[in-house]
Amino acid sequence: MNIYILVTIWTIATLAFATGTALLAKRYGVHWLIGLFAVSASLAGILSNKMVIFGPLTLPGGVLLFSMTFFITDIISEKWNKTLAQQAVFVGLISSILITIAIYIVIMWPGAPFAVEQSEIFAQALGMTPRIVLAGLVTYLISQNVDVFLFHTIKSKTGTKHLWLRNNGSTIISQLLDTSIFTALAFYGIFPIFPVIISSWLVKVLIAAFDTPFIYIASSAMDKIKNVSGTHQS
Repeated sequence: MNIYILVTIWTIATLAFATGTALLAKRYGVHWLIGLFAVSASLAGILSNKMVIFGPLTLPGGVLLFSMTFFITDIISEKWNKTLAQQAVFVGLISSILITIAIYIVIMWPGAPFAVEQSEIFAQALGMTPRIVLAGLVTYLISQNVDVFLFHTIKSKTGTKHLWLRNNGSTIISQLLDTSIFTALAFYGIFPIFPVIISSWLVKVLIAAFDTPFIYIASSAMDKIKNVSGTHQS
């Protein structure tokens, strides 16, 4: 299958899955979305160790899953509150740190004598450099908190109207910060960073625009679902 078709299907499926999880979260509790956020943020950090191409663009392999984390915090911000959105960011940070530590320990752990080659492949594939790890954690904290802050700032001005504006506006600006800071910290001096910044940000803007119908679908459907978890909702 053509890689561009495959990526498009993956994007639609990922956003549809997040939308479905949002409906479950409305009925059974926001922890469903917080859990999905933590998994997506952690996995995005691992996948970002591989640089991929999309047409003329070069970007980290975790771009889609990381973009979805902004979609999730926007839904939490819209249907719950700022505090729970910030809790999701914190849980994602803890998950990323724990997974990073676990990967390093397993890499250092001597492999079985009959699986030396597999151990070397594992280390090469998942052996993230400290520089990339640090860059990821720093930019994660900045961009995710900026996204939550901007979303609620715009919402305070627009009320219940213009969901598309706070969804896209907060994500586009915070993603620009994320892309610029991460690329500079992780790859400056290794290869030209500006083409990667532009490429990654353009793809993230495209994903933000692409997820707009999904957040409207999720928002509309969630309004019709009765909450049975007792979780406070705004």
